[in-house]
Amino acid sequence: MKKKAIYISTIIISFFVGVVGTFLVLQNYINGSIPVEKTIKEVSVKEENTLKEAINKVYDAVVLIETYQGTKQLGSGTGFAYQQDEKNDYILTNHHVIDGARKIVVTTSTGTQVEATYKGSDEYSDVAVLSVPKGTVKKIASIGKSKDTEVGDTLFTVGSPLGSKYMGTITKGILSGKDRQITVSVSNGSFMLDVIQTDAAINPGNSGGPLVNIAGEVIGITSLKLVEDEVEGMGFALPIEDAISYATTLAQGKEIERPSLGVQFVTLENAFLLRSYGIDLQNAEYGIVLLKIEEDSSAEKAGLKVGDIITKIENQKVTDAATFRYQLYKHKVGDKIQITYLRDSKEKTIQVKLEKSY
Repeated sequence: MKKKAIYISTIIISFFVGVVGTFLVLQNYINGSIPVEKTIKEVSVKEENTLKEAINKVYDAVVLIETYQGTKQLGSGTGFAYQQDEKNDYILTNHHVIDGARKIVVTTSTGTQVEATYKGSDEYSDVAVLSVPKGTVKKIASIGKSKDTEVGDTLFTVGSPLGSKYMGTITKGILSGKDRQITVSVSNGSFMLDVIQTDAAINPGNSGGPLVNIAGEVIGITSLKLVEDEVEGMGFALPIEDAISYATTLAQGKEIERPSLGVQFVTLENAFLLRSYGIDLQNAEYGIVLLKIEEDSSAEKAGLKVGDIITKIENQKVTDAATFRYQLYKHKVGDKIQITYLRDSKEKTIQVKLEKSY
C-alpha cells in the first residue's frame, strides 16, 4: 500500500509541475521575454569580373546623335569619340544614322549639346564621321582589336536605345561569332558586310555605338540587328579595324574610292528578263549575267561581252549582286584580278585591271 501511495503521489506531482511549467512558458512567450539563441553567419560578397572599370573608360566618350530636317527630327542613334586633334573631337557612327540629315545634334554624357559638322560617310561600309570642337566630348575612347577577341569573351555596348530617354544604357553579352557575313540593302541593290556577332541587346538607337571588351577598348561599332520573330539575341557590329580604315579617309572629307568593271548585270533568277534580251543561261548554276558593257571600261578592255556569266572573282564564287560587290570591293583601283566566266557554255578566265567607279 505504501509503495502504491508513493507512485500515485509522484504522478500527481509530475502533472502539476508540467502544468505550472507550461503556464510559465506561455506567459513568457506572450510577454515576448523568451530568450532565443541566434547564430548569425557573416557573409561577404566579393564582386569579380565587374564591368565598372571598363565602362568608366568608355562611357564619357559615347554621345547621343539626333538628326533633323529643319525643325523636324528624323531619328536618333549613338556615336563615340575615337580621336582628337588640335581643333576637333572626331566621332564615329553609322551612315544610316545620319543619312538624309540637314542638321546633326550631339549630346554628350555631361548633357552638353552641340551641332556637329558632317565630315563624310560611306553607305557600303555603313560608317560616318562627324566632328565637334575639341573638348566637347569628355573622353576619347580607347581602340582595341576585334581580331584579338575570341568566341565567348564578355562584351558590352553603350548606347541610346529609343533615343534620349534611355541615353547611356549598358547591355552585356558575349562574342557569339567571328568572321560572319550579312547582306544589307543599299540604294542601288545589296551588299555584304564582314561583321562580328554578339548576343548583347542592340535596339533602335544603339546603332553607331561602341561594342567594348572588358579592358574598356572598342572592338566594333554596333550596326544591325535581325528583327525576325524567330531570331532573338543576334546583334552585329562592324569590326573596328575596318571602320577605322574607312574613317581615316572620311575624316579628311574624301570619299571611299572603289573599283569598277563598268558593267550592268542581273542575277540568274531574272530568267524572263534574260530571255527578252535573247541571252542564254548556259546551264549556269550560279553567277551574274552581263547585260551592258560600258564603253572604254575595264570590262570592255579585258574582252568581256554581253551575255557572259561571271561566276568567280579571284576563285571566290559570285552568286548574286551582293557577293559580286563584296568580292570586287576587296580590291583597289589599279589592281589586276582574275575573273572566271561562262561564254557559250565554256568556262574561261581573264585578267582585268580595275578602274575607278564613277
